[in-house]
Amino acid sequence: MTAEPDVPQETSSCFARFSDVQKSYDGETLVVKGFNLEVRRGEFVTLLGPSGSGKTTCLMMMAGFETPTHGEILLDGVPINKLPPHKRGIGMVFQNYALFPHMSVAENLAFPLEVRGMSKEEIDSKVANALDMVRLGEFGDRRPGQLSGGQQQRVALARALVFEPELVLMDEPLGALDKNLREEMQFEIKRIHQRLGVTMLYVTHDQTEALTMSDRIAVFNDGIVQQLATPEALYEAPENAFVAYFIGENNRLNGVVKSLESSEEYCTVSLDSGEEVKALPIAISAIGERTQLSLRPERVRLLATESNGESLPDNVFTAEVKEVIYLGDHLRTRVSVCGSEEFIIKTPNADGYPVLKPGQSLRVGWDAQDCRALDA
Repeated sequence: MTAEPDVPQETSSCFARFSDVQKSYDGETLVVKGFNLEVRRGEFVTLLGPSGSGKTTCLMMMAGFETPTHGEILLDGVPINKLPPHKRGIGMVFQNYALFPHMSVAENLAFPLEVRGMSKEEIDSKVANALDMVRLGEFGDRRPGQLSGGQQQRVALARALVFEPELVLMDEPLGALDKNLREEMQFEIKRIHQRLGVTMLYVTHDQTEALTMSDRIAVFNDGIVQQLATPEALYEAPENAFVAYFIGENNRLNGVVKSLESSEEYCTVSLDSGEEVKALPIAISAIGERTQLSLRPERVRLLATESNGESLPDNVFTAEVKEVIYLGDHLRTRVSVCGSEEFIIKTPNADGYPVLKPGQSLRVGWDAQDCRALDA
């Protein structure tokens, strides 16, 4: 399956913009390099990348806690580089919640409203609405220390939304939660986003979190956006090796481009192990160039040992089963094939799929369109 290309965005719909933004802390090393991003009004955009890739620095520059070394940041068309954080009208949610422990939940939510000089009646109404929105209507009198981690994160989210900002920034907000709570909060945040239509800029290093929640994802590495696309496009159509291996699981096969005809859709790669593979050329340009093939484990088919008239994929090889891991809804099988001892195949735990055992020999195959020839 090949993802549809992104539809070009309308400049007029842009709400938050980074324009050629750079950031250096020592005057020499750039932690953010020529960052350009347009976030549409009402969009949920995630900055995804490993630790130290520059994503949090970009969020802090939008919030006003860091100043760009070069470039411009605009909010609704207005440059905000020199605007202090409290005048930007941006909601912020941190990983450590940043709640006032000596205040009740309701007082925590009331604080940003009091700073803005609202009346008590208006404050009480907005606090009640915000608590109901995160399903904590009965918890207003409690202190943060009396709440669970998930409840505290809901309060932090409510506080960021209570004054009805047009933009909410979130920096690894679910990192301190356990797996079940984190998954619950992912859907909670997405539900609130869809209900309110507020613009959200979200930072995480968790790929599943980004795929679950985002309209678009900017994948960071070494201060540079490697690819900006929808979750489906990033997973199905990565543009380089870093994106392919950072988003989801991949089988990697190394080789040299043997044929690359402009008249043909696919190329042929001679693997280091000697086999030849037909693949989709993505980030290669010439015959003789080194390449790394990317193939998702769920795209590999298990084939009958003997030909029985079934339609075969473009690439067919004999593999040996090394390990089978039961993961509930699917099986993760490690095989030796094409010179790789770490080649993974994912199959549903369902009727119609064979039960494999270590040492077993089998035929496997995949279509050329599912195998992407990327930079080495």
